[in-house]
Amino acid sequence: MITHDLRVIADAILDKKGQDVVSLDLRPVGTAITDFFVVCNADSTTAVSAIADNILKETKEKLGIKPIRMQGMENEFWIILDYGNIVVHIFLTQYREFYNLESLWADAPKKTYKFRKLADRKTKADNGGE
Repeated sequence: MITHDLRVIADAILDKKGQDVVSLDLRPVGTAITDFFVVCNADSTTAVSAIADNILKETKEKLGIKPIRMQGMENEFWIILDYGNIVVHIFLTQYREFYNLESLWADAPKKTYKFRKLADRKTKADNGGE
């Protein structure tokens, strides 16, 4: 159900106005430490923190999981939530541009996520979609 887990995380990010939400499938790369990265950014440390808090809340409520480890909660310019097979990177915009993770993992298939209204989420969930 990895697609569902990725969508729950993406929706949690988008609900708090996270920007440029993508997942990178690292499985074909072969040398990665996880299966997927989810990457996003926000323009303020307050927004970065709110996104992280919402991901923690939604993954606990909807997926029954907590991160194995977290880093960056104290500085709020790059927060990492490690769920084992999914690692979420929440950047302050200028740090995302500087570190440019997507170019480091350019061989990984990439999926972009867009905001979905709550009604659309329920309809897709009711129909077995992501």
